[in-house]
Amino acid sequence: VIWTILLVAILIGIWLVVRAFEKPKPKQPPQPIPVGVAAVTLGNIDVYLDALGNVTPVYTDTIVSRVAGMVTEVRFKEGQIVKKDDLLAVIDPRPYVAAFLQAQGQLERDEALLKNARIDLVRYQNSYKEHAIPEQELATQQATVDEDEGTVKLDQGNLDAAKVNVDYTRIVSPIDGRVGLRNIDPGNVVSANGTTGLCVITQLQPITVIFVIAEDSIDEVFAQMSTGKPMQVIALDRSKQHTLATGTLLTVDNQVSTTTGTVRARATFPNTYNELFPSQFVNARLLVKTLTRVNLAPQAAIQHNNDVAFVYVVQPDLSVQSRNVKILATEAETSAVSGVEPGDQLVTDGFDKLQNGSKIMIPKKAPAAANPAAPKTG
Repeated sequence: VIWTILLVAILIGIWLVVRAFEKPKPKQPPQPIPVGVAAVTLGNIDVYLDALGNVTPVYTDTIVSRVAGMVTEVRFKEGQIVKKDDLLAVIDPRPYVAAFLQAQGQLERDEALLKNARIDLVRYQNSYKEHAIPEQELATQQATVDEDEGTVKLDQGNLDAAKVNVDYTRIVSPIDGRVGLRNIDPGNVVSANGTTGLCVITQLQPITVIFVIAEDSIDEVFAQMSTGKPMQVIALDRSKQHTLATGTLLTVDNQVSTTTGTVRARATFPNTYNELFPSQFVNARLLVKTLTRVNLAPQAAIQHNNDVAFVYVVQPDLSVQSRNVKILATEAETSAVSGVEPGDQLVTDGFDKLQNGSKIMIPKKAPAAANPAAPKTG
C-alpha cells in the first residue's frame, strides 16, 4: 500500500513539472460575424393611410309597383345590366286606361258646359249694358262661369292623375345598374307601393368604397384636399397582395365618431371591369403625400429597443456601430429615416451576436451565371 501511494505521488509530481514548463497557448481572437448589408439611398417614398373599407354602390333602388294589378310581362332577366328607362315589367293597364278615358270624357263634357256658360255671360253683359236685366243676374252668370272653370280644372287634374297611373303600369329602371334576383312572375298580383320589391337594381359603374380615417390624420388629409388635387385611393384584396382597383377620394364625413375616434371617407372607382362588388370588404390605401429626397433604408435593417429604433452602421474597419434613427414613413420593405446618410452600409441580417465594435464579415455574392449562347439559325 505504501509503495502504491509513493508511485502515485511520483506520477503527480512529474505531471506538475511538465505542466510548469509548458508554454501557454495564445488566445484566439474572436471570429468576424457574417452579416448581410445594404446601402442607404436617396429617393422618394409615398405615405399611405391604410383602413378596412366596404364597397358601397352610389345608388341602390328597390323597384316597387306604384299601382295595383296583375303582372302581364316581365322584361328583365336576373343579373341583367339595364339602362335608365329600360322597361322592366308591365302591369295590366286596362283598368287604368278605362279610368283615363272616363276622366277625359268628363273633362270634355265640362269644357263644353264652360264654353256655353261663357257665351251666356257675354249675352248677359250686353243686356246689362242696355239695362235689360238687373245686375244680380249678371253676377249669377259670372259665378256660374267661375264654377265651371273650377270644375274643368278638377277634371284636368283627374285626367292627369289617370294618365300617370297608365304610365305607372309600365315599370322602368330609374338608373343604370345590375338587376338582382327576381321577386315576381307573370300572373302575380302586386299591390301599390308594396313592401316587397319586384327586384333590386344596384349601380355598379361608378361605385364607391367607404373607409375610416383616424382623427389624428384628419388635418393632414384635409390639407391635401384643400390643394384641389385628386387623392389616389387603392382598393386591395383581403391579403393586401393584389390591387383590385384604383380610384380617387370623393369626400370626408362631417363629424368624428366618438365611439371609434374615426371619421368616414368615401372614394369613387370607375369599376370599368366590375372589379369591385357591392358590400365587398377591401383594404383601402389613401395616398396622403409623397416624401421627396429622403434617406431610404431597408426595413430589415431597423431594430427596435423599447421605443427607440436603431441600425448597425458598418465602419471602414469592418466593425459596426449602432446609431439611433427616426422613422418618417414606411412603404412595403423600405422606410424613410433620419439619422443616417446616403451611402451608409447597414446590417440587414445576422444580428444575433452583434454589438458595438463587433467585427463583421460580408459574404461575397456569387457571380451571376453567364447567359447561354443563343442557337444559330441557318
